[in-house]
Amino acid sequence: MSGLAGTGRLTRLALRRDRIRLALWVLGTPLLGLALAASVTGIYPDDSSRLGYARTAASSVVARAFNGPIVGPDLGAVVVAETYVTLALLAALLSTFAVVRHTRQNEETGRAELLGAAVVGRYALLAAALLVVVGANVATAVLLALGFVASGLPVAGSVAAALSIGGVGVAFTAVAAVTAQLSVTSRGANALAAAAVGATFVLRAAGDVLGRQTDGGLRVESAWPSWLSPIGWGNQVRAFGGERWWVLALPVALLAAGVALAVLLVGRRDLGAGLFAARRGPARAAPGLLGPAGLVWRLHRGALLGWAVAVTVLGFSMGVAADEVNDMVGENPAAAEAIAQLGGGANLVDAYLAAMLGLFALTIGAYVVQALLRTRGDETDGLLEAILATAVDRVRWLLTQVLGAVLGAATLLLLAGAATGLGYGLVAGDPLGRTASLGGAALLRLPALLVVAGVVTLLVGLAPRWSVALSWSALIGFLLLGQLGAVLDLPQIALDLSPYTHVPSVPAVDVAVLPLAALTAVAAALVAAGLGGFRHRDIPS
Repeated sequence: MSGLAGTGRLTRLALRRDRIRLALWVLGTPLLGLALAASVTGIYPDDSSRLGYARTAASSVVARAFNGPIVGPDLGAVVVAETYVTLALLAALLSTFAVVRHTRQNEETGRAELLGAAVVGRYALLAAALLVVVGANVATAVLLALGFVASGLPVAGSVAAALSIGGVGVAFTAVAAVTAQLSVTSRGANALAAAAVGATFVLRAAGDVLGRQTDGGLRVESAWPSWLSPIGWGNQVRAFGGERWWVLALPVALLAAGVALAVLLVGRRDLGAGLFAARRGPARAAPGLLGPAGLVWRLHRGALLGWAVAVTVLGFSMGVAADEVNDMVGENPAAAEAIAQLGGGANLVDAYLAAMLGLFALTIGAYVVQALLRTRGDETDGLLEAILATAVDRVRWLLTQVLGAVLGAATLLLLAGAATGLGYGLVAGDPLGRTASLGGAALLRLPALLVVAGVVTLLVGLAPRWSVALSWSALIGFLLLGQLGAVLDLPQIALDLSPYTHVPSVPAVDVAVLPLAALTAVAAALVAAGLGGFRHRDIPS
């Protein structure tokens, strides 16, 4: 029997399983790119504003670290500088999660062993996952290129920008194919792949920071560390700045090498095993695991630690960058107005800080969704039935999960705000005062996250089969409304659909208690409805 026997059927099965996720990925990424491009076009509408942006972005160390190198003052170059890193990280993470889900997770849950009882080759599972994920990246790149062209950008640059983002996804498809062979768990494989994403981002940032300015200070030539990073390769394509098409061969080469290595590793291990041996646990469980609260902490502490490190580092960096806001947009009224709209205040620095805290709150919403959707995973994997066979009842178990997610979100908000305040305070000369004030300002975003938790709880309780897709769709909707609604002048009735709209943009404006109390009440009602539905429906459902 061929090692690839059954690949076609496994590919169709993967497409069937992920039809909703793939639709959100393939359609959502281009729509996000189109929305970001439209917002950038509105902020920098003329040549003079784009010239000022290019000069400032090329000279700012912070801008180079987070946005990458600018390749010129053209509209397309500005759009790429503002959107590439976001879309590239999204492509990298979506690709790694998808590969692991269809390889290591299938082995972890026993699906691979069941499938292996049929006429299925040893490498068919890996081949099917690679076909689906690479195909999703290609489709995303095609639609993204069409979106850029529809926005009025040049065709060649649009195609190069879209392929550079698709290339990042293809590169990390190869990375995930290898990490799925190393770890014995899907969580471990995802962690290794995410660490690779983080390492390549740091390499890219270092190369861009160490780069040199050219063309009268309007372009940046990256240093050698960027060439070690698949994320940096996309920047080196130089879309809208004299495209270098040959760079697109690098992700393809990495894919070929990664697939070859993954195939070699598959042939050297047993089904369900990993190249890294599983760590033996203690002989006796900790007393805290006797209750649902201790179990929640044990299951979520690793993810919470990773999120905590990420928001602390990013918060400190954003705080340090606050001192450069006046220089970066002082000569661009449109950019200043956009920051004021996002931050909700007239003082540019305070508006920037408020906007950053709002962005952190939106991002931490992903942690809330991720943490609460674990309940659905425990249910479908059969773990919940074993828990409910003990003295733990349904409502207590789910409510503990909600409280754990909310406490984790509050911790992350506090860390993000305090780190932002510390970074800005060190520059402005008041580290303790700014750390305390921005830490408190960040916590004021918690009611919006309570609503996110309420929405997920409601979906898990009343619509469990659709809870994953609808929960992420709701969060993406809140993201688009919260970050782009004001810039795109959407009607207020649309903006009000997002709970983040109702949170006062402290420190740019004064605290308002009524909207925070209203959001908390709405969240409580959503959680109560979700608990009621969960209490009366079948397990599993």
